[in-house]
Amino acid sequence: MCTVIVNVPDHPDDPTRLLAVRDEDPARPWNPLGAWWPERDGRIVGVRDARAGGAWLAARPDAGRLAVLLNRADISERTDEEVASRGGLPLDAVQGVTLRDDPRTRGFNLVDVEGARVRVTSWDGRGLRSHDLAPGVHMLAHDDVDDEATARIAAWLNAFREASRTAPREDWLGAWLDVLDVSSRLSPDDDRAIIRDNRPHGFPTQSLLLCAAEITASSVEVRYGELPEPAGWSRTALRE
Repeated sequence: MCTVIVNVPDHPDDPTRLLAVRDEDPARPWNPLGAWWPERDGRIVGVRDARAGGAWLAARPDAGRLAVLLNRADISERTDEEVASRGGLPLDAVQGVTLRDDPRTRGFNLVDVEGARVRVTSWDGRGLRSHDLAPGVHMLAHDDVDDEATARIAAWLNAFREASRTAPREDWLGAWLDVLDVSSRLSPDDDRAIIRDNRPHGFPTQSLLLCAAEITASSVEVRYGELPEPAGWSRTALRE
């Protein structure tokens, strides 16, 4: 039940800005931001799932590409033996590999950034949908983009939009972290929370880390930070 906030620029020469919060089972090991896939391409960096070997977030800075994966409900009848890990999807995306029409994975939302273009591809186990996002600030979790049926989107999307509108452009990240500061006053098990404890909702996941990125046609700058404890917010986890 991860969360992504992304600002798609009005002008193609301006950077795309993205903030991603990862929710995962704390018992599932990961590797921090680094170049973990030399067998694919040594230029790829990302956050690696140590168990399955794939990525939650991946980037190819020299190509101006970044992708991040969010889980989505799966309505297929496939067994666990019939599906592959979703972790290869961000790696494929930053390498420009076309996604097959029938992914052999559980459901997902994939955010695929190439310069100023941001595409979201959604798969529920039966149907695949893709669309490019219009300029502006958008928010995504486990359902659709800007879906106000998702409590945290209904609670905070307008706050992120207002922060982007009023803050100096060079302080976009500080303005967004201010919104996270306010949101963290909620209990992490509140369904409106962004820094989350999903266990009361029937999932073993908690917010563990976050990444912020600026993407242009020729570069990606990623900042990585781990929360001091699962579902425990501190803005100093991600240095501005």
